[in-house]
Amino acid sequence: MKAASLARTLAALLAGIVCLAGCVSTGPAPVGAGGDGAQPAASMPGGGTAYVPAQPYDITPLLHPKHKYFGATFDGVPKDLGPVRSYAAKVGRTPTMLEYYLGWGDELQTDQTRAVWKNGQLPYIAWEPHKVTLAQIADGGQDEYIVRTARTLRALNVPVAISLAHEMNGAWYPWGTKKATAAQFVKAWRHVHDVFQDEGVSTVIWVWSPNVINPVPQVALKPYYPGDGYVDWVGVVGYYARTGAQDFPALFGPTFRQIRTFTRRPFLLAETGAQPTPRKSAQITELVKTVAAGGDIVGFIWFDLDKETDWRVDSSTETLAAFRRAARNPRYDLDFSALK
Repeated sequence: MKAASLARTLAALLAGIVCLAGCVSTGPAPVGAGGDGAQPAASMPGGGTAYVPAQPYDITPLLHPKHKYFGATFDGVPKDLGPVRSYAAKVGRTPTMLEYYLGWGDELQTDQTRAVWKNGQLPYIAWEPHKVTLAQIADGGQDEYIVRTARTLRALNVPVAISLAHEMNGAWYPWGTKKATAAQFVKAWRHVHDVFQDEGVSTVIWVWSPNVINPVPQVALKPYYPGDGYVDWVGVVGYYARTGAQDFPALFGPTFRQIRTFTRRPFLLAETGAQPTPRKSAQITELVKTVAAGGDIVGFIWFDLDKETDWRVDSSTETLAAFRRAARNPRYDLDFSALK
């Protein structure tokens, strides 16, 4: 074990000893503690009061539940959860996963993350290192921020999914193939994961999230894979555009097959959507049905934004009707309370 890792582990153990000595509950849990018997500890970055969890949330039942995640992302979340309610009314089903983005160096908003979970959605955080390089993360230069974020999540004690540096196999992000190597990505991913582990964080579902290989067939995915010990889900990003792959097997099949040569971790469609074309209704129907039937796919996240093009499910009355019909599938009747 490296010296820095050993130091963090010892610090976490000492913190636990101090907590045992001075954080003993003297009454019922305060309102907002999540009902876990936790007691107030300190003010946290992003607002609100931190709590020391008496019992860490067990994410194991969330990793591959019997039913599927019905996810989405919208403008304004997680600060405003109004779009979630509007979407639920529009499509006839309440999302059970909500994706939003955290810029590297920004503080995780504890009140907002807790509110997402209490609203009935698993928080899915796409952590984007725009301000630093993967090499700087891997070499420990960002440890103060990583440790602070880890401790915030440990105190928050609600399950979250985290995708670090998504679509790393493409060239369109600063952490992509033009400015970082596969080895740097793997080293950075493992370092962040190890820091979280050293800090005693057990409530994170780690989502390794490549783009579909269709636009970058020359970039092999295996060199970017951190290993099964560092990944819980494979979060594939893929969109139906006006040109290119027009059905599920063509869009996702080549990527799924390549990934299955080196891991059996479950798939999540971490971001998906379809441009407005005469094929969009059929693409929606096929995607939602295929995910529901797929034994190794845990769910999908629909990118419900009008950004560059109108990816939203209601880009036409026909596409909304198709989505509403597909969303009735009982395979998406995920009940978090039944998983505990």
